[in-house]
Amino acid sequence: MAPALTSAAPTPAHKLQPTPSTNTPSKAIFPDGIKTSGQHPPLYDLLRPYSDYPGQITGPTVWKREDYINNPERWTHVFSDEELAELSETADKFLKAGTPLTGISKDNFPLPILAPFLESVRNEVLNGKGFILFKGFPVEKWGNHKSAVAYMGLGTYLGYFVSQNGRGHVLGHVKDLGEDPTQIDKVRIYRTNARQFFHADDSDIVGLLCIARALKGGESDLVSVHNVFNVLQKERPDVVKTLTEPIWYFDRKGETSEGEEEFIRTSVFYLEKGENPRVYSKWDPYYVRSLTRFSDKGIIPPLSEAQQEAAKVLEATCLRLALHMILEVGDIQFVTNTHVLHARTEYTDHAPPTPRRHLMRLWLATPESEGGWKLPFHDSGEKKRGGIQVNDTRPVAPLDAE
Repeated sequence: MAPALTSAAPTPAHKLQPTPSTNTPSKAIFPDGIKTSGQHPPLYDLLRPYSDYPGQITGPTVWKREDYINNPERWTHVFSDEELAELSETADKFLKAGTPLTGISKDNFPLPILAPFLESVRNEVLNGKGFILFKGFPVEKWGNHKSAVAYMGLGTYLGYFVSQNGRGHVLGHVKDLGEDPTQIDKVRIYRTNARQFFHADDSDIVGLLCIARALKGGESDLVSVHNVFNVLQKERPDVVKTLTEPIWYFDRKGETSEGEEEFIRTSVFYLEKGENPRVYSKWDPYYVRSLTRFSDKGIIPPLSEAQQEAAKVLEATCLRLALHMILEVGDIQFVTNTHVLHARTEYTDHAPPTPRRHLMRLWLATPESEGGWKLPFHDSGEKKRGGIQVNDTRPVAPLDAE
């Protein structure tokens, strides 16, 4: 029989006895000395009831498609010759030094020209509209290796890279590997050509560098969670209430450390800790709908009618309000996962020998002590909070999908 939703929660990870490697990561395994924290349940006593949420949200995090659809200059930045020269020179020096990609940091990738601008970008992504599109990154001229170095070096100015899967990939690759997208309890959708519904990744910021475009499709949609929240508060407050309740189970698809559960019970909307809390979201319908192997056995409750309705209304509202964009080769999109949801259309690749659609992906963490949101999770203050960490799997940065 499924457990009651009011039953005692499992012991939070912050109250479990940590392994030595959690406290003192070995630099032989983690070159920068910092281990990805991984996926955890929230601190249930810090979750707030629907009655504590605002009726409407105001401020720079609330934006509408109409604000930007005809004003790309407000959300794009074309790299200047001077900026590219600095990236190129610093990448060449990094490559010559022989440091592994997993050891890259602001300390060994200095960008004195770009750094002040990247600080403003970081603030805008974290506390403003939540996204930016860089254009003109010379991936075809530099090739995958140098491009990866320059891209990861750029990313270190926005956050700390975290592992994106159970294999420790800190440089990910969004590419169709021919896996079956209907096997959602086993397959990560980014490794297929299927549509990705509106979702947030397990990091504070996600970066996508376009290496090659598809023949058709594979286009990007972004939506302000706070605009969606406002619309739903007016149109369907019952849906918002359902989304604030910790009744949602998220699949971990086997990417778990020893002794951890295969799913996490949580809510979709949260409030930050402390005074004047902002609304934060964590959502991916694929990870909610892939749990029938547990609900069919009565291990967890199946989705209720109210939850199914909430998921349907949330997706439809996001689609209605989204800003659509196409990533060209050499474009880099950075998007917050706190207050923006992103999606991708289904796509068809070119026939060989034309390269398949390929995006290099970064997941970046921004801890509280460095301006990150104050999240109701025990690892909110850790440098590499979030991500996916399985036991002591070492970080790797492959130059192509594997």
